[in-house]
Amino acid sequence: MNTNDIIGTIGVGLILIAYFLNIFFLIKKDGVLFYILNILGGSIACFASILISFWPFIILEGTWAIVSIIGLLKTIKKPQV
Repeated sequence: MNTNDIIGTIGVGLILIAYFLNIFFLIKKDGVLFYILNILGGSIACFASILISFWPFIILEGTWAIVSIIGLLKTIKKPQV
């Protein structure tokens, strides 16, 4: 396993951890931790895809990170009840 594979595995692993924790109700799907794990995971996986110049996953993971950032901002700006 080379460096690119390790970086990509860490990124995808963070996304999968967020998914697992959400599916088993250990974190909220609109919670800050869920979005942070997705932002970090998507960004790291996007970086790994850039290192190997694989455009389909650059677009996929970059979009994943951006959408997660938007979700996090909406959650932070949401008035607390």
